Amino acid sequence: MAANPRAFVLRHTRLRPVPGAEHLRLHLADEVLPLWRATQVESRDEDAPLPYWAFAWAGGLALSRYLHDHPERVAGRRAFDVASGSGLCAIAALDAGATDVSAADIDPFSWAAIALNARAAGRRLTVVRRDVLDDDPPDADIVLAGDTSYETGFADRIWPWLRRCREAGLDVLAGDPGRAYLPAEGLIELATYDVRTTTELEDRAQKTARVFELAATRR
Repeated sequence: MAANPRAFVLRHTRLRPVPGAEHLRLHLADEVLPLWRATQVESRDEDAPLPYWAFAWAGGLALSRYLHDHPERVAGRRAFDVASGSGLCAIAALDAGATDVSAADIDPFSWAAIALNARAAGRRLTVVRRDVLDDDPPDADIVLAGDTSYETGFADRIWPWLRRCREAGLDVLAGDPGRAYLPAEGLIELATYDVRTTTELEDRAQKTARVFELAATRR
């Protein structure tokens, strides 16, 4: 683990407006590969994960814009942002009027980035520093999930957990640009956005990303 993840995030990112959601600002990096190598060196872990916390991904961008356009989905409610990364969706929920927000991730660099980004936005949230996917549904009204279908192993864990949340009565919103492991069924499309990303993360600089609501289980 890095000796000081907060200092590392500050050293390798710049606070700037989020592309396409300029009312929000995040600590963002310019290039993924040099930063990825720096995280491996800092953490002394050659298998350190991609520094997803330093970029605004397509699904999260779409979901944050949807919350800006439809604040009634979270206003006055408790939100839980799973696999939060930079905290973009969590901060967007607070900006839209959520009364209490938690942001969960397993990466210490992500924990630092979420806290720094919330502070830059003048918002308060709870950082959940553990893997929650074996837990019961959180004490919340709505769960936010941006970009959670990029890898089969992760998708196989998170989507059953999201379905358990829905069965427990929580609303579940997901943002995704059509990644390979997005479920083919059980999703209601709510909105479509063209979002600007970086070709270091995606196959092109602009992508179409959609916001979905997880449908209730039929009984």
